[in-house]
This record gives sequence, structure tokens and C-alpha cells, in this order.
Amino acid sequence: MGNFSIKDIEAVSGIKCHTLRIWEQRYNILSPKRTETNIRYYDDEDLKLILNISILNKYGYKISDISKMSNEEISLAISKISENQNEFSCQIKGLVKTMMMFDEKEFHKNISTSIDQIGLEQTMLRVVFPFMIEIGLLWQTGSIQSPHEHFASNIIKQKLFVAIDECIGKFDSKQKRFLLFLPEHEKHSLGLLFANYVIRKRGHEVLYLGQDVPLKELKEIFHDRYPDFIFTILTSAHLDLDKQKFIDTLVDNWKDAKVLLSGKQFMNGDVVFPSNVILVKSLDEFIQYIDKV
Repeated sequence: MGNFSIKDIEAVSGIKCHTLRIWEQRYNILSPKRTETNIRYYDDEDLKLILNISILNKYGYKISDISKMSNEEISLAISKISENQNEFSCQIKGLVKTMMMFDEKEFHKNISTSIDQIGLEQTMLRVVFPFMIEIGLLWQTGSIQSPHEHFASNIIKQKLFVAIDECIGKFDSKQKRFLLFLPEHEKHSLGLLFANYVIRKRGHEVLYLGQDVPLKELKEIFHDRYPDFIFTILTSAHLDLDKQKFIDTLVDNWKDAKVLLSGKQFMNGDVVFPSNVILVKSLDEFIQYIDKV
């Protein structure tokens, strides 16, 4: 069972603490529990309810009307919004809710439903990555801890691994060879794993090395398997990495390869990009580039 403060509820739902207290007093929507030391807290069911209420309220339902609805009526209204709206806030909130409760079955179901409706690539772009941004915000406010992030990211990676496995060995007649890796101490591998899927789906060969790869060893290992493209992502602000030296080393080692770089640490304008280096500003842009290869 979860044990959430009103600040946690505010961070997840976007509803101010002051507003939540008014709703409790005026409409009796929530009934916070109290610890033995008389500290107010909310449980999993409270979290689920307030997230549903926040969605309904966003889409025009008055709180006075929501307070009169049964749980079944609220769930039905949420389903109708999800079906009719050309936005993904419902899906993202659904992932947040199930992550907070460590509800593996529902988390899987939410992602699978989105994949069935809009496909894996659009699910990753429109639902999963915005969800991961929200996770980052929740982390900053102290509303979640590392087990929440690991729970969610590992399930998402499972979906990608299954999709990647289906692409193994299915090459296009004009296939290119891509080398994908993250430099030492860069741990955020979800974007690279998604890139692995995108490239394989289009019939290209991928040498996927994953995270925490020493750059000095790559040239020795891949001198006889020369890649046409190299792709890496740098997001962590805490890496002790000379970015210009890193870029120049890639270019010097693979003079005939195109080097694709992405991640916010390459975006701040403090490095010079040689002619065979391409800065990819988003995963949408990455997909557009791969489609033209």
C-alpha cells in the first residue's frame, strides 16, 4: 500500500494542496487517513481517485458533478475521454498511476493498449517519453524513488526487446550498418534502445553495445566491421567527459562514417561539429533521418 502526503498528490495530479483541501471539506471527495502520530496521508485508492478526478476536471467536468459520480461512472467517463481525445494525457496519467501503485498488470495493459491503437513508435514518442519526463519531475519533487523508475523503465524495455527480437535477421537489400552505444557512465539507455528498434525495423544492421562503453576500446574491436553510421546519446549533466575530445575521437577513428549525436548535453552550443557529424535534436527528427537513409 502506498503512503502519500498531500504534497505527493499535488505533484502527481497537478492539483494544488489548497484546492485539494477545499474539495475535501466542501465535497467530501477524499478522506485522508492519519498515522499513529496524527500525520495525514493518502493511500493507493485515494491516488487513483484524484488522478481520475484531475483528468475529468481538465476536460470540463465540474467538481460538484464529479463528487456525485460513482467509481464506475468515473471510470466510464475516463474511458470515453481516452477514446475521443486526440491527446495522450490520459495514457500518461494512467502510467503514472499504475507506477505509483506498482501495478505491473495494469502498467503492461496500458502500454499494450496504446501500442494496439497507435503503434509502438508513436506510443514511445507520444506516451512513453513524455511519461519519462514526468517521472523526472516527480523525482525532483521527491514524490517517487528509484524503485518506481526502475519498475516502469524495465517494463518498457521488455516491450522494446520483444519488438527488436522480431526484427532480427530481416535486412533490406540496401541495408546500412549502425554502431550504437552510450559512453562510459551514461546510464539512460531507453532512447538508445528505441533507436535500435527504429533502425532494425527499417531493415538495417545494428551493432548495439548499450550503455557504459569505453570509447578507447571501440576502434580496436570494430576495425574489421566498419560502421556506416555511429549513434550515441549524451543526457547526463554529471558526466566527467570532454565533449569536444569525445566528438573528435569519433570522427578521427571513423573518418568515412556519419556520426549522429543526440541528447541535451550536445545542444548547448559549446562544441564544434565536424562536417560528418549530424546533431539530432529529437527522436522524431531521428526517425525522419533514418527513413531517408
